[in-house]
Amino acid sequence: MAIRSTLALWLGVPAGLVLGVGAYTFVYAKGASYLTNDPAACANCHIMRDEFDGWRKSSHHAVAVCNDCHTPASVVGKYATKATNGFWHSFYFTFGGFPEPIRIGGRNRAITEQACRKCHAELVDALEPAHAGDTSFSCIRCHASVGHLR
Repeated sequence: MAIRSTLALWLGVPAGLVLGVGAYTFVYAKGASYLTNDPAACANCHIMRDEFDGWRKSSHHAVAVCNDCHTPASVVGKYATKATNGFWHSFYFTFGGFPEPIRIGGRNRAITEQACRKCHAELVDALEPAHAGDTSFSCIRCHASVGHLR
């Protein structure tokens, strides 16, 4: 019986600490806001302030929010991407190592490229034949600052 209570103590205390610190961090970091479509949630972290301000000045401000361009259209894809990005953003924010200004990574670049192509399909369909065989044909290669004016 003493072994069980000792084992419960050794497992329960660390689990309780992790759960408590995690809950505190979630509340302190306004974690519930990341489950919404509100672009202001993206500016909760100071590293995203310039991107948020740039978006507010851009033409996309009137037609798209962060999730429209930076998450897949499917519900599962959207929240999987938000969870993955949220984890890594908080990891690098906590432990350092993120570049300033922040740069988009390969996976997120592909998601954003697909969003451009979806919303601007008619234009892309008209331009693509002229770029047949050009593997560098990319919306965001030439229009990198469209959604985030500087």
